[in-house]
Amino acid sequence: MQAINASIGFDQRLWREDIEGSLAHAGMLAAQGIISADDETAIRAGLGEIAGAIADGAFTFDPALEDIHTNIEAWLVARIGEAGRRLHTARSRNDQVATDFRLWVRKAIDSLDEQVRGLMRALADRAAEHAATIMPGFTHLQTAQPVTLGHHLLAYVEMLGRDRGRLADARRRLNECPLGAAALAGTTFPIDRFMTAAALGFDRPTGNSLDSVSDRDFALEFLSALSILAMHLSRFAEEIIIWTSAPYRFIRLSDAYTTGSSIMPQKRNPDAAELARAKAGRIFGALAGLLAVMKGLPLAYAKDMQEDKEPVFDAADAAELCLAAMTGMVRDMEPDAGRMRAVAGADFATATDLADYLVRDLGLPFRTAHHVTGQIVSAAESRGLDLVALPLAVMQEIEPRITEAVYDVLTIEASVAARRTFGGTAPDNVARAAARWQEALA
Repeated sequence: MQAINASIGFDQRLWREDIEGSLAHAGMLAAQGIISADDETAIRAGLGEIAGAIADGAFTFDPALEDIHTNIEAWLVARIGEAGRRLHTARSRNDQVATDFRLWVRKAIDSLDEQVRGLMRALADRAAEHAATIMPGFTHLQTAQPVTLGHHLLAYVEMLGRDRGRLADARRRLNECPLGAAALAGTTFPIDRFMTAAALGFDRPTGNSLDSVSDRDFALEFLSALSILAMHLSRFAEEIIIWTSAPYRFIRLSDAYTTGSSIMPQKRNPDAAELARAKAGRIFGALAGLLAVMKGLPLAYAKDMQEDKEPVFDAADAAELCLAAMTGMVRDMEPDAGRMRAVAGADFATATDLADYLVRDLGLPFRTAHHVTGQIVSAAESRGLDLVALPLAVMQEIEPRITEAVYDVLTIEASVAARRTFGGTAPDNVARAAARWQEALA
């Protein structure tokens, strides 16, 4: 029973939040005349001593006391006596843990937001550096149209910007204080829940005592936001893995972010990216696991909810580690511009530009231009030539109105430069977008 019931093995991570909540509660109890000023002074001194002991590693957590709340209270009573026993007036472990957990998640969101911002800044910096570095753009992982590396990196800045928005939304919704809901029904003591909410930096107290102690939406929303973030990081990690592989050779990572093989001395494995890709599964699992815990619980609190903290802690740790690794790899990677340009020009990547030329300069309907372009591509392919190397006479056999001007649109540089619409890959666009992000993230 002790083994299955105790949570101190993991919820000791909440010690700062537990002490923070207790200090706010004690201040409110004294202000309302529920405990004396002397009791509050003793409680504050005792909690300060306990905080120092935990920080210094001098605090012994006792599994027999189940959880962080009881461990701290037992130490407090042992040091200050009766005043320590009065601290739990007008509260329950149910509203206490709900408050502690919200405080912890709020801090985790703030910390992760800074990390996401740091990764976005790293990407924006590299995008500015490579605003005109041409690389292949893919659909179905097949060469589609040329883009720039800067444009590609800024796509992830956009994704991460949405991730920051989701984390901010989750933070805004969780910022209500459950303290004072007590076990489930509120309390008979004349407490001031608005005072404790303000002291802890919450916008307001929660509105319903039953919901206050049984809600874990804030943890689920946090895990949901982390899951989408992890999915984005995993997609980018997958691309790094592909880009560093021998068939692609688009980028090179230093020894700082790669490992060798136990038997193949030539290997340089992108293990940091592979582990970032894998850890997405842990974060997804944390969300699925907590949803499964919560789905069948009647109001109000049930011990099942003790299973809420471990997946959240684990997911936050995994996200923090992945963000650090991805930021490091972005700063570390060295693109091979020549190799990327060579691949960008393969597989008739400027065929769409040819079709656009036929529509824009010759007035063909797009579907007709698409068909004509397909015939020209077939003619080039049968001769083993790129479109830009195909003789004009061969093109004119298919569409007589084509002129020498067609060659102005068939280079990959021209293809990239022509895409000047808002959000397009033209180097000037990319440079401006990167500068905007750099300024916004500074």
